[in-house]
Amino acid sequence: MSDKPPAVATPAPKAGTGRLKYDADDEILERPFDRGQFQRLLSFLVPYKRPLVVTFLLMLVNSAAMLAGPYLMKTAIDQYIMPKNLAGLNLIAIIYIAVHFISWISAHYRVKIISIVGQGVLADLRHKLFDHIQKLSFRFFDGRPAGKILVRLTNDVSALNQLLTQGIINTLTDVMTLIGIIVIIVSMHARLALISFVTLPLLILIATRLRGVIRDRWRQVRRRLSMINAHLNETLQGVRVTQAFVREKRNMAWFDGINRDYVDTWMRAIRVDSIFGPLVELTGAIGTMAVYWFGTNLLLKGGISIGTLIAFTSYLGRFWQPISNLSAFYNQLLVAMASSERVFEILDTKPDVTDRPAAKTLPTIRGRVDFKDVSFSYDNEREVLRDINFSVEPGQTVALVGHTGAGKTSIINLLARFYETVDGRIEVDGVDIRQTTLVSLRSQFGLVLQDTFIFKGTVRENIRYGRLDATDEEIEEAAKAVHAHAFIARMPQGYDTELGERGARLSVGQKQLLSFARALLADPRILILDEATSSIDTETEILVQDALRKLLEGRTSFVVAHRLSTIRGADQIIVMENGRIVEVGTHDSLMRDRGLYHSLLRAQFRTLEEAAGAE
Repeated sequence: MSDKPPAVATPAPKAGTGRLKYDADDEILERPFDRGQFQRLLSFLVPYKRPLVVTFLLMLVNSAAMLAGPYLMKTAIDQYIMPKNLAGLNLIAIIYIAVHFISWISAHYRVKIISIVGQGVLADLRHKLFDHIQKLSFRFFDGRPAGKILVRLTNDVSALNQLLTQGIINTLTDVMTLIGIIVIIVSMHARLALISFVTLPLLILIATRLRGVIRDRWRQVRRRLSMINAHLNETLQGVRVTQAFVREKRNMAWFDGINRDYVDTWMRAIRVDSIFGPLVELTGAIGTMAVYWFGTNLLLKGGISIGTLIAFTSYLGRFWQPISNLSAFYNQLLVAMASSERVFEILDTKPDVTDRPAAKTLPTIRGRVDFKDVSFSYDNEREVLRDINFSVEPGQTVALVGHTGAGKTSIINLLARFYETVDGRIEVDGVDIRQTTLVSLRSQFGLVLQDTFIFKGTVRENIRYGRLDATDEEIEEAAKAVHAHAFIARMPQGYDTELGERGARLSVGQKQLLSFARALLADPRILILDEATSSIDTETEILVQDALRKLLEGRTSFVVAHRLSTIRGADQIIVMENGRIVEVGTHDSLMRDRGLYHSLLRAQFRTLEEAAGAE
């Protein structure tokens, strides 16, 4: 029976016939349009109503200025150039330049404002996601790799940003431009306008059909890229193993396979993508030639002026691009639906462990702990704890021992309320911990894990994480108490030495000593050590144990340890097997009983003796 949450299997690379296939978790890239979800997305724009209104007005000004150009050209040709009225032409030229200047100014500030809005929306959404993720319970993270959660905060949010800002505003601009062009050309010459629309069905067909093929090709490119990222991530994390087993050439061959596959897929996509633009231009050219042909006949018969014909074709040249853009926006909308679904999935996930409506602040505790008929399951199917009952008096040291998966860590998880009990209750100083606020409960706990996490930053900042208002003197006292001061003093900048990601510059033992200092600085009423001395050498462990005996006086402590020699002085030893408590007592009493604890200890001593003999 497992003591840990269910693990998620990581797919392994498979070698194919000359080409590597690397299985990656390809998530759905598109979803059908969902009106409710779209309205929820738009709600993120509400705080930016004022700049959006300004952007909309600038969009109208920009569109009007762009549409005014060809009409001014028509006026100049028909009313001034043909009649040879050069005096009036100067005025039109000045107006034409002014219109283009207005168009440039409005476009510049529209892009500037919408960029500010976009970054604001991006920051708000990431802030909301990050804040929510920090409040989610451990159960949420049990079945989700950190990479997937990271993608929600980066790629998916960026996809939504493009839709909520540039996508919507540019679409409104394109729609306004299309409407304006249609109204103008129909009012200029309705018959010629109908002729120009002949190629419109062909353009729509190209935009929908070919866009679908292009979208599918680029989807394959993104999947191949995700395979490369997955392989790179695994390679970087396992580089020591790769070098230790001299598998660099094999690993390089694998990477060459997926790298070539990515290049080939990208080239197939770009070949199709490169056809789209020329086809749109060709379709537009066909429509323009039809207008020129009919327009020239009308011109020769006096049915249209030369200025109207030139302005008409100019408007027609601006007609095709917005249609293509609208088709692209629809594809962007489908991608955003998939991204929003994943983002909202997280935002809609409720923490399993929360403060109850009537939760009270837990006052400073003495440290008594009672487990009463506690049962627990990580997946609501397999029980990892069954009918757990024990009591710990304030200031006592309790050791939890047993085989791997016996349920030791699960007891710690429940005590700190990382998970909720299925049955039974846990009391601290006679108060059911479910009736207290999480902050008031956990702030009185100190936790040191086997897999110590060191943040990127200085040594001082990592120790101060236990109590942010601690002075430099208090930090050094905590480090000295756990015998970490000596190795810190030998570092280049002492306590101000910058540590790499996850404490890359430190040994495993040094990381654990820093975590000891961090926990002790917090001055917890209940201290939890979960396999905390497993990676410390024997000499250092003796020093740490000596320091802990002095510092834990009057402090309730729970020690989970595989090294049974380190818990001889525990006030109470709880022996677990298959999620149940099978023995309780002191070291001496349990040795006299000659039960499971006796067997575990004898097995460890035999292992140590055999190892010593082998040396």
